[in-house]
Amino acid sequence: MTTAQLIGADPGWLIAVKALFVFVICVLLTLMSVWAERRIVGRMQQRPGPNRVGPFGLIQALADGVKLALKEDIIPTAADKVVFVLAPIISATTAFMSFAVIPITGEVTMFGQKTAMQLTDLPVGVLYILAIASVGVYGIVLAGWSSGSTYPLLGGLRSSAQVISYEIAMGLSLVAVFIYAGSMSTSDIVAAQSSWWYAVVLFPSFAIYAISMVGETNRAPFDLAEAEGELVGGFHTEYSSLKFALFFLAEYVNIVAVSALATTLFLGGYKAPPGLGFTEAWLGGWFTAIWFFAKVITFFFVFVWLRGTLPRLRYDQFMQFGWKVLIPISILWILVVATLRVLSLQGAPRSVVIAFASTVVVLIMAVNIGFENSKKKKQAAVADGDNKAAPSFAVPSLPMEVSTINVSKNTGGDRG
Repeated sequence: MTTAQLIGADPGWLIAVKALFVFVICVLLTLMSVWAERRIVGRMQQRPGPNRVGPFGLIQALADGVKLALKEDIIPTAADKVVFVLAPIISATTAFMSFAVIPITGEVTMFGQKTAMQLTDLPVGVLYILAIASVGVYGIVLAGWSSGSTYPLLGGLRSSAQVISYEIAMGLSLVAVFIYAGSMSTSDIVAAQSSWWYAVVLFPSFAIYAISMVGETNRAPFDLAEAEGELVGGFHTEYSSLKFALFFLAEYVNIVAVSALATTLFLGGYKAPPGLGFTEAWLGGWFTAIWFFAKVITFFFVFVWLRGTLPRLRYDQFMQFGWKVLIPISILWILVVATLRVLSLQGAPRSVVIAFASTVVVLIMAVNIGFENSKKKKQAAVADGDNKAAPSFAVPSLPMEVSTINVSKNTGGDRG
């Protein structure tokens, strides 16, 4: 019985229980993620993290949530009140909806009913996640526009451009996974990784996705939507109380969602690491959930690690990297993967496959060498221009040049 057939036989009450379980898990992971991030970054920066509220500061995130709920809820006079309230709801709702097609476990028994810890299994499950993420952009745009203020509007435009740009690279990085798995269903992709994880087989796709998911979630070093020195606080500058808490919740749930998708598509999902497959039968199959969340937590640690170590990029550098580097590389990689897949399906000789792969490697090396040479020539031209002698003809002084001002050494006291 396939996963889709297994889930399709679930009664309505079991679907509701699983939906409630997923919601509770996401909220608890958000609370623990806030605490863990502050503790890990504190340790990286050699300072204490939250350690006052509860043992090891474990209740600090809950205390912050209560504080936000009790704060005064302010809506600016110039704001569009309906859209202003609707925007954070859109962002939070779409963040939770992504988990509908994520397989957390294999076949398990829940309340005497055989099922899988997955709400539904769509034939185009990954496209569903990308579509939901695209709808989440509306929450950002509407939040910035409805505030009736300049800086939130700029933050909303900047963030929406950033998210859309890196969603393109993210979507292209997944095409190679679809080609190799032969399906867009998340459960089928997990099953296709029974021998080799796609993080190994399709490492360039994995690297592009890992970079794109950091940019898509507005996290450091790509947290340009919240560049405090330029935009005060980004698109949610005018938000307070529970509305701000919803944006905060959406950000961390999105981090967990993209980490869960990366686990599903590239790290075998709930499958145990190679050599530990015997553990998948422990606890009646529920032990697979431990492997799943261990991989998700590893991705979250990388998010925190990046925040604690890397400085924020300039916006033009960030957008240039997405459009001129990630997207072209993704397209070229898709062509290579598609060619290799066709050769393998048609039973081409191994020598042909090796020759094609070697040609691709040589071309990449040639492009890299050409790029480095052009870079050195440009630097040499700039240095040569700086060393040129002054021209013999008269050159007018530039307006920004300031003549030297001689200041007397006697700057104070009696000069008589």
